[in-house]
Amino acid sequence: MYNKITGFADEIAQELNTQIESLQRLGIRYVEMRGVDGNNLIYHSDEKVKEIKKKLDDAGIALSALGTPLGKIGIEDPFEKHFEEFKRAVEVAHMMDAVNLRMFSFYIPEGENAKWKTAVWERMGQFVDYASANDAVVLHENEKGIYGEKAPECLELMKDFAGDHFKAIFDFANFVQAQQDTLEAYEMLKDYIAYIHVKDARLENGVVVPSGYGDGNVQEILKKLFAKGFDGFLSLEPHLFDFKGFENLERGRKAALAQSGRALSGFEAFETAYRALQEIL
Repeated sequence: MYNKITGFADEIAQELNTQIESLQRLGIRYVEMRGVDGNNLIYHSDEKVKEIKKKLDDAGIALSALGTPLGKIGIEDPFEKHFEEFKRAVEVAHMMDAVNLRMFSFYIPEGENAKWKTAVWERMGQFVDYASANDAVVLHENEKGIYGEKAPECLELMKDFAGDHFKAIFDFANFVQAQQDTLEAYEMLKDYIAYIHVKDARLENGVVVPSGYGDGNVQEILKKLFAKGFDGFLSLEPHLFDFKGFENLERGRKAALAQSGRALSGFEAFETAYRALQEIL
């Protein structure tokens, strides 16, 4: 069984103890930590971060990445405070014995990528330079509405910044929801993909579904990746349950969730995503 499976356990619950118990129940030994005990990990105090680290250590669970909100602001929004948050995120990563920080390339007004490219590059360069100087790895996620929403823009970013400290996350569902063919995206980005977000979606309406049940070509692309020797993390991000904080993550663009005939609990949604991935593997 592929053993580098991780996930966003805040989709199960906000409480750390419940996250740990649920991951242990499924036999998952990693977590991509985003929300925990009421806030994103990077916004907790040193004391709280140490407490979280100890509980994870005691449970035999390590961080695959920090699921930061960095770069998930408007390109016209002030950057100085945001960059200080990035520095704090790197500090927290070291406290957690992690190096990977998930991030984004800024929300851009529709149709204005060319206008804002220079500003995106300036900010991204600051992220990458700081990561390089401080032993961190910036993982860029393709996300709806940001500069790197589609594959060509992601490729531009990779060509200029990719290296030991800047790599690509491939998110199937986000590409589908952006009307980007995932096979085409894979061919463009295959040499830069270091991390996978495992969720799927339907092209016709953007509805998020378990992997293999949408138009993300999850099985075909994973097969191609493994044939290339991919050994990175597969991170479950189910989005099958309306969990606390979901509305904020989607910045008003919250996609419809697949309906199973009844409301799923956080654990049931996460387990559904996990079993779908196992079936594909």
